Amino acid sequence: MRAARLIKMVLLLQARPSMTAAELARELEVSERTVARDVLSLSEAGVPVYADRGRAGGYRLIGGYRTRLTGLGRSEAEALFLSGVPSALREMGLADAASAARLKVSAALLPELRDAATGVAQRFHLDAPAWYQEPETPALLPEIADAVWDDRRITARYLRKDTEVERELEPYGLVLKAGVWYLAARTEDDYRVYRVDRFTSVAAAEHDNAPGTEDTGERFTRDTTFDLPAFWAERAAQFARSILREEVTLRLSASGVRQLPYVTERTAAREAIARAQSEGGPDEQGRLTVTLAVESADVAYAQLLALGPEGEILAPPELRARFATAAHRTAALYT
Repeated sequence: MRAARLIKMVLLLQARPSMTAAELARELEVSERTVARDVLSLSEAGVPVYADRGRAGGYRLIGGYRTRLTGLGRSEAEALFLSGVPSALREMGLADAASAARLKVSAALLPELRDAATGVAQRFHLDAPAWYQEPETPALLPEIADAVWDDRRITARYLRKDTEVERELEPYGLVLKAGVWYLAARTEDDYRVYRVDRFTSVAAAEHDNAPGTEDTGERFTRDTTFDLPAFWAERAAQFARSILREEVTLRLSASGVRQLPYVTERTAAREAIARAQSEGGPDEQGRLTVTLAVESADVAYAQLLALGPEGEILAPPELRARFATAAHRTAALYT
C-alpha cells in the first residue's frame, strides 16, 4: 500500500512543476504529516525531492528526474492497454501515435509483463456503434480532433436543418456515442454540442502571425473547470427530457412493468413506474396504471406495440383507437 503511494507521489511530481503538501495529501488521500514522512522516505531512497519553504512553497523533483514504469503490476498494465478504443483512435487519425505510445510503455515494463497488450486484446474488444448501423467516419473528424488536442480556435460551417451557418468555436472535447461523433465546444456565450457529421468545413480561426511564420491558428485558453464527462451527462439528460413532449396513460401487467424500460426511454419509464407505485400501486387485478412521457404518439405506438397484451393504452383516445385496430387486425391473422 505504502509502496504504491510512493510511486504515485513520484508520478504526480513528474507531471507537475510543483505541488504543495495539501495538494499531495488530497491526491493521495492521506494527511500532510504522512506526505512529509513519504517525502523523507523518497529522499533517503535517492529520489531527488526538494522542498520549497514559505507560503508559496511546495515539493518538486530536481535535476529532470524521471522514473520508469517498472512499478506497474500485471493488472495495472492490462488496464492501461485496455483503456484505448482502437476504432475511435483510428477515426481521429491517432492510430499511429497510439501504437507508438503502446510500444514505449511495453518497453518500459518488466519483461514478465510485456505480454499484457496481447493478452488484453484477445480478451476484450469495444464495439462502439449500435446494432444494425454501418458506422461512417465524418470526413472532418481528424481536423477537428487536431484542433481539440491543440486548443485551437476554429471557424466552422455547420448544417442546421436545411440552413448552413458559420460559427467560431473553441473545441473542448469529442464524444463518441453509439457510433456518432459529437463536438463539445464553447461559443461566445455558452458551451454547445454539435454533430461532427454535420460540419461542412473547418478552418483555423484567423489571427495575426509574425512575418515568415506558419499560420497554425489562434489558440484559446482552456477553462480548467470544464469537465467533459459531467458536461456530456448533463446535456444528454437534458436532450432526453426535451424530446419527451407528450404523455400516454397505460395499464400494465406485472410482466409489462418489467418490460416497459426496455421498449421505451428507460429513465422516463422508471420514473413513471416509481411514481405510479408511490401513488397507489397495482389495482385488484395486479395491474399498474402509469403516465408515461413519450416523444410523440407515433413513436409511442411503435414502441409500446412490443408490450402486446401486457399493456393497455388508456389515453389519449386516438392512440387507444390505433391499438384497438392493430389488435383486431392481429387477431384476424390468427383466427
